[in-house]
Amino acid sequence: MNNKILFNKKLIQRYDYAGPRYTSYPTAKQFSTDYNDADYKNWVEASNEDPIPAELSLYLHIPFCDTICYYCGCSKIVTKDRSKATPYIALLQQEIALQGQLFANDRETTQIHWGGGTPTFLKDDEIAELMNSLHQHFHINTEKGEFGIEVDPRTVNKKRIQHLRQLGFNRISFGVQDFNTNVQQAVNRVQKTEQIMEVIQAARDNQFESINIDLMYGLPEQTPETFEHSLDAVITASPDRLAVYNYAHMPEMFKPQRRINAAALPSPQQKLAILQLTIEKLQQAGYVYIGMDHFAKPTDDLVIAQQNGSLHRNFQGYSTHANCDIVAMGITAISRIGDNYSQNVRTIDEYKSRLKDNRLTIFRGIELEPDDVLRREIITQLMCNNFLDIKKLEQKWGIEFIGYFKDTLSKLHEMADDELITLTPEIIRITAKGRLLVRSICMQFDRYLKAEKTQQAYSRII
Repeated sequence: MNNKILFNKKLIQRYDYAGPRYTSYPTAKQFSTDYNDADYKNWVEASNEDPIPAELSLYLHIPFCDTICYYCGCSKIVTKDRSKATPYIALLQQEIALQGQLFANDRETTQIHWGGGTPTFLKDDEIAELMNSLHQHFHINTEKGEFGIEVDPRTVNKKRIQHLRQLGFNRISFGVQDFNTNVQQAVNRVQKTEQIMEVIQAARDNQFESINIDLMYGLPEQTPETFEHSLDAVITASPDRLAVYNYAHMPEMFKPQRRINAAALPSPQQKLAILQLTIEKLQQAGYVYIGMDHFAKPTDDLVIAQQNGSLHRNFQGYSTHANCDIVAMGITAISRIGDNYSQNVRTIDEYKSRLKDNRLTIFRGIELEPDDVLRREIITQLMCNNFLDIKKLEQKWGIEFIGYFKDTLSKLHEMADDELITLTPEIIRITAKGRLLVRSICMQFDRYLKAEKTQQAYSRII
């Protein structure tokens, strides 16, 4: 497939809606407290009885950070006191044990991801302790597994990177955001370029199979000129993957963002210029645009999966593990078992209270209806593979596409006229002009979004 993208300023301005990122469909806004731990257990039991049960993907949420990054909208607990993580680790181990006993012994774990917060807020022995708990309670395939961890470069050194590799982590993601000192100071995330480069090289020396760097555009004090220096630094570091996220300034929702000087944010015109520069520069450097802010080298598994139509998307982003059941542990973590989603409680006090009663910590979720599963399949195909085989979909689901989605057709035809998509009775194909606006295209199939009166809870696409 053609992975090139074309930057069209007029089309971006026309279709730059606020909308979901579709790490799930339906999105978390549709989760209900009518769903509880009994529903979750029933779904796990049903998944265990499948003739060929799905592999497992384990997610651990480590919510602690030692400093507040002003741009952050994640669930986190900010403290300099490392000892505050100790009781949380004990609770997390208890949840790991509760979850592990639900799954049949033949359920193989092929993916692990630690996110946060800052997983490397924990001490080395604490990380090892949690990893041992996972091995004790789940059947983990250490030969073919993908085991990733998110890392703040300020919290690690060469020795710590080596330790993570020895524990079995083979994928690592460094949160950098920007290399410019003025930008770093404006968002309270100051880190030296030399330190960042040193730990990236340490990951390479310790033979991590995949190295990712996160950047963010739209931050205060950024200009196209300053961001070009950050891109040059990233290209020099040569990560396997690169995520360049759009900063969404939503101080009414995320309290830390109120500390950002809004007057220092780049103008909409500057932000578009930064995005265009990023796309052009990374493509010239040989990176392939996967979609939704993500780039990878041509030989990366994500690129190969997209080329053969097997790329998937979940709460951790793009993945090659399309059919895994996701078992998510820790506060706020979201699981997916079969055709349902469930979310853990949001605070440590609630988490502790549930586990004190030896209960799972789920407080809300959703069981998907057939229409949800159909629309999820469409959105996934478009977001991951930029293509939808309409005839194949009709045969699988026993529907007539034109009739089923008649309320969507006029907007799809408008998008086709603007050359965002190629639309025929047989296929939808996202064009080079439309790839940056894939969220807008997918929103046309979101029946919940159509019923909402406002999209203020969502960030804008660009």
